[in-house]
Amino acid sequence: MIVLVMICMAAAAWTLLGPRPAVLRLARTLGHEPGFGEFAEAARARVAAVRDRRREPERWRAAVIELCDAMAAELTVGRTPGDAYAAAVAGLDPCVARRLPTSGSDPPFARLERVAASPGAEGLRLLAACWRIGAERGGTLGSVLDGLAKALRDELAQRREVATQLAGPRATARLLAALPLLGLAMAAGMGADPLGFLFGSLPGGACLVLGVSLDAAGLWWTRRLARGAEEVR
Repeated sequence: MIVLVMICMAAAAWTLLGPRPAVLRLARTLGHEPGFGEFAEAARARVAAVRDRRREPERWRAAVIELCDAMAAELTVGRTPGDAYAAAVAGLDPCVARRLPTSGSDPPFARLERVAASPGAEGLRLLAACWRIGAERGGTLGSVLDGLAKALRDELAQRREVATQLAGPRATARLLAALPLLGLAMAAGMGADPLGFLFGSLPGGACLVLGVSLDAAGLWWTRRLARGAEEVR
């Protein structure tokens, strides 16, 4: 039974991290059968892609702060807002810079609000508002952007502090969600037949459905609480 549980866990990991079926079919059509090393490389690439998507909001928040700081510095030396923006974008992370508007008939601040819809890029909406007010009514845009950068930096520090505080509860929730698998392995090691009971009888099937539903509901509720705590008010 322990071996069967381990096989099920390995199959689940393979389903999540293994190469896509379309990739396998294409490789076989071309007469190339992927080896274990290529499967491992595909799994690592998929994990890296998931991590990049999770880190994208953090990357955007840091880039917006850097953009405000750089624009304020450029404005201090006498550059126009448009030139200051172009110079600031050129010094950003290329992954972020290529998604920011740098050319067009209308001013860049008129298009920043569209980019602000990206997760973590909400600060661009404030930057666009400051820029629009500075262009229409005049004023010291550099000092305003300094204040905006400070506010966004404080918000980012608060988000990181909350994320650090939530790391422990999240790890505990994942551990508790995985405990049923450990219980199955322990029961099988003691000579019981937990899988036979769960999959071979009506009461066992009811216990399985109820247990999986409660486990999933607990994970969902924990995630919802964590996201609510992460919202900066």
